[in-house]
Amino acid sequence: MRWWDIGPVLELEHELFPEDAWSAGMFWSELAHARGPQSTRRYFVAEDPATGRLAGYAGLASSGDLADVQTIAVARDQWGTGLGARLLTELLRAASAFECAEVLLEVRVDNTRAQKLYERFGFEPIGFRRGYYQPGNVDAVVMRLTDPAQARTEHTEHTESSESNG
Repeated sequence: MRWWDIGPVLELEHELFPEDAWSAGMFWSELAHARGPQSTRRYFVAEDPATGRLAGYAGLASSGDLADVQTIAVARDQWGTGLGARLLTELLRAASAFECAEVLLEVRVDNTRAQKLYERFGFEPIGFRRGYYQPGNVDAVVMRLTDPAQARTEHTEHTESSESNG
């Protein structure tokens, strides 16, 4: 993700998360931490090859041996295409590059689609954050993945064997 991606990212952000969308300032701040040798963030965007339109984005923050998935979003017309899995794979690659032993994330309790994606990668629920998503006061499930490099490898191998089997 680069500064020129912020406009299209915000459009998708507001479309998908109208009640609790990130602000432009939040994305600018995250990108500021994603540059240079002391970088603690990685942000990615995906474009629809047919239209060149932004199809999704994802971000990860790291601190020591712990990483945190900051955001993953996929345009509704891209749901079911595997884009979310590809973005998550990139985040886990980044966590491995940062030498993180664990990856945490929060996901809305009512977002079962995302929860199932994370579970396929080996994330396990470890708790709740009451009222985490504001202003809607929606709870979050906290999920954890240990050994992101291994989980990424296992998911990639499983996906490749599933695709080759039919």
